Amino acid sequence: MPKTASTQPLSALPATFTYAQARHAGLSKHTLYRLREGGRVAAISRGLYRQAGAEPADTDLIAIAVKAPRATLCLETALARHGLSDAIPVAPDVALPRGTRIPATDALARWHHFAPATFDIGREQLALDGAISIGLYDAPRSIIDAFRMRATEGHELGYEALRRWLRASGSQPGQLIRLAGQFPKAETPLRMALAALL
Repeated sequence: MPKTASTQPLSALPATFTYAQARHAGLSKHTLYRLREGGRVAAISRGLYRQAGAEPADTDLIAIAVKAPRATLCLETALARHGLSDAIPVAPDVALPRGTRIPATDALARWHHFAPATFDIGREQLALDGAISIGLYDAPRSIIDAFRMRATEGHELGYEALRRWLRASGSQPGQLIRLAGQFPKAETPLRMALAALL
């Protein structure tokens, strides 16, 4: 069956797309609303849509990544992704550089603000959907943050993550200590924990 004029632009769009992308592809506001009402697309955040039938994805993280390109998964959420925690956070821990506004989104998140000078240390990218990705702190940075923020996150989070990390092949405590030197609140407790575990 030939594609109608209203669905041809939709086929040219990625699985997740913005209102601006839809307009650029030739979809009018009314056509987009009709597609939404007909179940062809779903609104996952204000001005952000996802095509029906797309591969399953974490739409909350997608919305956060689109609305806040510097957003980075951290603390318990990052540790769980690295297999260093069994906890399943109710809402993802997401860091932004201090001074950055929390985006307007319905997605659940525990927001944290980290110093801009050290924000990119250990920051990687986690692919979410097509070209959309979100920042993710690597395992060493996530452990350091758990020790650095132990007063609010609990003392056990970092200790358990460190214990698991040390059991993994390739872990290098010396590099971890050198990295912790850039985060003064983390270095001393991390050294003490390493002394107890090694």
